[in-house]
Amino acid sequence: MNNLVIVESPAKSKTIEKYLGSNYKVVSSKGHIRDLATTGKYGLGIDIENDFKPNYVAIKGKNKDIAALKKLAKESDKVILATDPDREGEAISWHLYDELNLKDDNYERVVFNEITKDVVISAINNPRKIDMDLVKSQETRRMLDRIIGFRLSKLMQRKTGGKSAGRVQSVALKLVVDREREIEAFVPQEYWTIEADFKDFKAELEKYHNKKVTIKNEVEANEILAKLNKSFKILNVDETEKAKKPKDPFRTSTLQQMAANRLNFSSSKTMQIAQKLYEGMNIGKETVGLITYMRTDSTRFSDVFVNETKNYIKGKYGAEYVGSVKSSKEPKLAQDAHEAIRPTSILRTPEDLKPYLSSDEYKLYNLIYIRSLAYLMSNAKVLATTVDLDNNGYLFKATGSVLKFDGYLKVYHDFEDNEDVILPDFKNYQSDVIVADAINKYQHFTKPASRYTESSLIKEMEALGIGRPSTYATIMKTIKDRGYVKLEDKKFIPTEIGIETTDKLQEFFSKIVNVEYTANMETELDEIADEKKDNVEVLKKFYQEFAPLVEEAFKNMAKKEPEKTGEVCPVCGSDLVVRSGKFGEFVACSNYPTCKYIKKEEKENKTFGKCPKCGHDIVERKTKKGKVFYGCSNYPKCNYATWYLPTGEVCPNCQNLLVVKNKKVICEECGYTK
Repeated sequence: MNNLVIVESPAKSKTIEKYLGSNYKVVSSKGHIRDLATTGKYGLGIDIENDFKPNYVAIKGKNKDIAALKKLAKESDKVILATDPDREGEAISWHLYDELNLKDDNYERVVFNEITKDVVISAINNPRKIDMDLVKSQETRRMLDRIIGFRLSKLMQRKTGGKSAGRVQSVALKLVVDREREIEAFVPQEYWTIEADFKDFKAELEKYHNKKVTIKNEVEANEILAKLNKSFKILNVDETEKAKKPKDPFRTSTLQQMAANRLNFSSSKTMQIAQKLYEGMNIGKETVGLITYMRTDSTRFSDVFVNETKNYIKGKYGAEYVGSVKSSKEPKLAQDAHEAIRPTSILRTPEDLKPYLSSDEYKLYNLIYIRSLAYLMSNAKVLATTVDLDNNGYLFKATGSVLKFDGYLKVYHDFEDNEDVILPDFKNYQSDVIVADAINKYQHFTKPASRYTESSLIKEMEALGIGRPSTYATIMKTIKDRGYVKLEDKKFIPTEIGIETTDKLQEFFSKIVNVEYTANMETELDEIADEKKDNVEVLKKFYQEFAPLVEEAFKNMAKKEPEKTGEVCPVCGSDLVVRSGKFGEFVACSNYPTCKYIKKEEKENKTFGKCPKCGHDIVERKTKKGKVFYGCSNYPKCNYATWYLPTGEVCPNCQNLLVVKNKKVICEECGYTK
C-alpha cells in the first residue's frame, strides 16, 4: 500500500519518515497553503452578505507546492494528514483535504503531541477524521482578525500615523498605554520604616500596642526612635514545618515568561528554538523530537512520562524524592487535549544532549527538562520561623526559614526565586532579652506599577483571557515592529504614535477594542469548537456592532495633519511636510496631488575602501529587493561586488579587500584570516 503523510514542517517530515516503513512517503505542506483572498468588499476575501462565505486562494508562491502535493495524492492509496495538534493544524488539514480533492474513504487525520517513534506509530494506527468544529473555530478567528485588521488598519493609515490595528494587538497596546498613564499620574507617598540590626538577623517594627504602625515622615520616625532602647524582649518564637511545592509544568505562556526572565530570550526566539526541539534533532545515531508540542495551555503529563520519570527519580535520587502528581488549576483559556511542555524522555538529560545542541537550544531544553523533573519530585520541607520582639510596647518581627529537606529543590534550586532568610536557633539564647547592635530609620517612597516587559505583558494577557498561546510571540513582535512601543531596560514604553493610535481607537471603538469584549470573543470561539455556538451567528452579531462604528470613524475621525519641516517647496512655494510611504518616511510638498515634488534624500557618501580591480571607491548598494551589498562606484564599467562588509584593509597575500564574515576578518579570494 502506498501511503502519503503530509505534515507542516520539512524538518518534521525528515524525522517522521525515518520512523515509518517503505510504504510511507512523508512530505511537508510548509505551513498554510491557502488564505483569504484580498478581493471583494473592502478587500476582505469574505462575502459578508452571503453568510460570511470565505474566498480562499493559494498563498503567493505556494502553487508549485500545491501542484506537487496533488500529484503525490493522486499516486497514493491513502493520504494521512498529520499537521499540528491544535486548531490551526486542524484548519491546515482541512485546507489540504479541500484543495487536494480528497475523499472521505482515502484520507485520515492523525495527531501526535511529540515526535518519537512509538508515539508517531501509535498515532498512525489510531486515525480519525477532520474535526470540523475546530476548523470552524479557527476560520471564525481568521475572519474576525481579517475584518478588524483590514478595516481598522486602513482607518489608522488614513487618519493617523499608525500602520495597523488588530483584534488582540490593539488591546495589548492599550494595556501598555494605560500602564504608562498610570505611572505618569502616580504621586509618590513618603513613608519610613524602623529596623533593628542584631548580630545574626534583622527585625522590623510592625505594631505599637497591637496596632499597625504607619510612619509618614522623619519627625514621626525620630519620635519613635527616642522611645526605644537597644534591649529587646523575646516574646514568642513560632516554628512551623511547611511544605514547599514545585511549580507547575510549562505552558506556552509560562515558558515564554521564564525564558525571558532567566535566559533573556524574546518570546519569538523562545518559540523558534522550541519549534526546532519539537520537530526533531540529530542526536548521534537517531533523529528524535526532544520536547512535546510547544503551543499548549495544559499542565498535565501523560501516564507514560510520569511513570518513566518517577522510576528515574527513584533510581538517581532515592525513593524519598519521588513526588505525586499535583492537582493544578488549569488556566482560564485552557483548551485542546495537549500535555504540558516536557521532554519526550526524561532519560535524555541536558548534559547527554549538550554536544548535539547549540548554546541557546541547550539552555531552553535544560529549562524545560529541569522544570518537568522537579514537578514530579517530592515537596521541599522548610521550618518557617517567626520571632516577636518587644521594646517598650513596640513590636518588632523577624521571619525566616530553614530548609529541612530539599525535595524538588535538589534539581530546581538555581531557578527558585526566593532566597531563604536563616534565623539563629533562639533556644540557645540564655535569656529572653536580646541586645541590638543598632536601630535605624529608613526613608521610602511608594512606587507606581512597573512598566510591562514581554514576560509580564504575556502574563497579564493570559490572566485577562485575551489572545492565545500561539499568538503571544507574534503580538509582542508586531507592536515593536510597528513602532508603537520602544524597549528601555527590557520594558515597553509606548511611543507617540502608539499613544495616538490607542486614543483614536478608544474614541470610536471602545465597545470592541477592550479587554472584556476580546476575552468574551475568545470564549465564543471556544464554544464554536465545542459545537455550542454557530460560527455564522457569532460573525453576524459582531459585524452588526462593528460596521456602524467603522463608518462613523471614517466619516468623523479627525485626520492628523502631516508634520511641517519648516522648508518651502521649490516648485510651488507650499510647505514641505513629512509623509509616510511603503519604504518609510520622506519629505514632500503639502500641495499634493497638485504638486508632486519630493525632496531627494541626501545620502552620506560613505566609502569602504578601494576597489581591488580598478581603484575606485567601494560603496554601499542595494539589490532590487532592497538587500544590501558592497560594490564598486565605477559600475557598470567595473563589476566588483561582495555581500560582506569590507573593512577597508587589503589582504597581505593577494591585495584583495578584507571583509567581515561570520564575525571573522577574511579574504574571500585566497582564504586569508586575520
